[in-house]
Amino acid sequence: MDVDIIFKIAAIGILTAIIGQILKQTGKDEIATIATLAGLIIVLIMVLNLVGDLFTTLRTIFNF
Repeated sequence: MDVDIIFKIAAIGILTAIIGQILKQTGKDEIATIATLAGLIIVLIMVLNLVGDLFTTLRTIFNF
């Protein structure tokens, strides 16, 4: 696993937190919640792709 994916996840988390705080300070709490959920969904999709790659690698290693 590359370190790049960890940095990408961290960058998405930081950007989501900054955007959420800016939107909350301007009084747009609903949009801040949607932005936070969008960041979470993006990270979950990235992690699910990695888990899928892991299962594919395990399947090829053990010839299933």
